[in-house]
Amino acid sequence: MSETVISQAYPSDIPIMELMMLTLLTFPSAFGLFSASPFCVKTALMLQRAGQRWQRSDLLDPRKMPHQKLPVLRTPERLIPDSDLIREWLESQGADFDAGLNGLQKAQSRTLIRMAEEHLYFHVVQDRWANDEVWPILRDTFFTVIPALIRKPVSNSIRKSVVKGLAFQGVSRFSPAERQDRLERDLEAISTYLWQSPYLMGEEPTSADMSVGPMLAAMRATPSDTPLTRRIKQDKLLSSYIDRMEQAIPLS
Repeated sequence: MSETVISQAYPSDIPIMELMMLTLLTFPSAFGLFSASPFCVKTALMLQRAGQRWQRSDLLDPRKMPHQKLPVLRTPERLIPDSDLIREWLESQGADFDAGLNGLQKAQSRTLIRMAEEHLYFHVVQDRWANDEVWPILRDTFFTVIPALIRKPVSNSIRKSVVKGLAFQGVSRFSPAERQDRLERDLEAISTYLWQSPYLMGEEPTSADMSVGPMLAAMRATPSDTPLTRRIKQDKLLSSYIDRMEQAIPLS
């Protein structure tokens, strides 16, 4: 088990060498993935690709973190929240996740990232949190730190909040068929890129792959047989792409 994060401060008993190393505060591994969160996986891929010396630190309750979300990168100077802000920091340290891409390709990459993180992601959340078959598995995976006597009411309250957020965002207002149609158009767009090359922007993984790949992997890894998991598992092009990404930038 990785180290436990207690607060945002740097305790005096942490060794100096550990403070010099970057630490990714991340949701724990789940469903066969580095993390249940595709944003945490994205950040780990960026750290690995940037050649940084880093370690993971698993955290289940991010309420004390900036933005009250994960991932967060702990550097010797400060905590950096949000995968996009972490990317900016890594690039300020010399990382180039889109090496060799021209301006148009970088614009296309940005569009693919936004499609993955602002649309595909909410289909993942819907498939996990609003699905009565998946929910008991999620509850027992994500809420183990809550005492058993109160785990069910506390986790159910959090679930209601997440589902309410899906309605506010809009994805849960559509029928299953409408959601599938909207999702299908995005998957077709991704597939069009992958018919041309092994990765979205060419022969090597770039920033777009570090967002899209983990999102598709999260869809496939949902711990129940759903239309979404079947859609990804039965698509040889998308499944082979997920596997290729895991081999190109290994996190284990």
